[in-house]
Amino acid sequence: MNGTSPPPQFNEMVRVAARIGCLSFGGPAGQIALMHRELVEQRKWISQDQYLHALNFCHLLPGPEAQQLAIWIGWKLHGIRGGLAAGLLFVIPGALVILALSIFYASAAGLAWFAAVFLGIKAAVLAIVVQALARVAGQALGTPFRKAVAALAFLALFLFNAPFPLVVIGCGGLGAMVARYRPAWLGLGTAAPLPPHSPRPWAHSLWSIAIGAAAWAAPMIVVLALLGPHHVLWRIGLFFSKLAVVTFGGAYAVLAYMAQQAVGARHWLSAAEMADGLGLAETTPGPLIMVTQFVGYLAAFRAPAPFTPLVAGILGAGLTTWVTFAPCFLWVFALAPWIERLEHARLLKGALALITSAIVGVIANLSAWFALQVLFAVLRPVRIGPLALNVPVLSSFDVRAGLLVVVSAWLILGRKWNVAATLGVAGLGGWLLSLA
Repeated sequence: MNGTSPPPQFNEMVRVAARIGCLSFGGPAGQIALMHRELVEQRKWISQDQYLHALNFCHLLPGPEAQQLAIWIGWKLHGIRGGLAAGLLFVIPGALVILALSIFYASAAGLAWFAAVFLGIKAAVLAIVVQALARVAGQALGTPFRKAVAALAFLALFLFNAPFPLVVIGCGGLGAMVARYRPAWLGLGTAAPLPPHSPRPWAHSLWSIAIGAAAWAAPMIVVLALLGPHHVLWRIGLFFSKLAVVTFGGAYAVLAYMAQQAVGARHWLSAAEMADGLGLAETTPGPLIMVTQFVGYLAAFRAPAPFTPLVAGILGAGLTTWVTFAPCFLWVFALAPWIERLEHARLLKGALALITSAIVGVIANLSAWFALQVLFAVLRPVRIGPLALNVPVLSSFDVRAGLLVVVSAWLILGRKWNVAATLGVAGLGGWLLSLA
């Protein structure tokens, strides 16, 4: 590999992957930067061009891009076993921490000091989500057409309660068509792409899909055989398996849809608890989409039969984590050998470009949803024809939450504090305000 060091021994790669997994705070931007520093700049195991091409490839896939990038790097260095090791070590530290925090959360719920601390954490998370919105919008909305699509996606979700998967798939299809006939609307060049010269590794991809799909489905088959299709574990696994296929844009993009389904349709937890879960995920290493594990834990904890609540919660968290992250290995192992061809696929680039623009609208919807949940104690559902709104009752405005949001926004946007420090100060502020 030109410009790189010889591939490391497998044991050395595992050690570095474990270090990255334990230090991967700060969401996908921080995790991608950490891997670049450790693997490209310091150790030179991967070249700059390889890293950027792989990152573009991972953006094409559903699921957390930082997780998939870790899998790809492990695969590039040591094949399937390298991908498995790097991918698992990227997830396991954060999964264990989130599980411990979920157990503590379920047992401490209702305590006054606990609620006060989480008021501050939720206020900080609102500022973090707004920061993510500004960052993604700055990168994704390079043309007027893409700005218009982002605005329409927000309106469809916020005003009409449109299904998240429908918005993502619709924008992807539209992007492919626009890339074919009006590529300039997406900021794509008009020159015909060069034909790739890499081989077509059909056998490798088909075997990867078959084995990956079997591994993905295995625990679900066990749940179905032992507990049946009406048990909460089956419903948890089925929901998060579907979610894993449409999670373009990461946790921020999918959270509002997950809340819509887990809170409104399935009643697994409250909107306030969903907001708490994102706060917990922000404080831990690993992918932010790990918030799904928190939801799975509470859903099973509250409908535990025939298990104890603790055992059911652990099973729910484990199943959620499996069906959320197992597809990441499937996508990467099946498609990584096609990376050169994917780089030249104009229609796929167009679909991804418009999905990315739509994700800005999705995150804007999340910001609005999250702001209403944090700042107002009472929301009144209103339907006007096709419009479906949650209108805040102004008298229920929480002054303490408003103050904490302003302070958190100043720290993270104005002072450029990191996420962990902002969450700590906001949590302490929530506790202090509860004493006043």
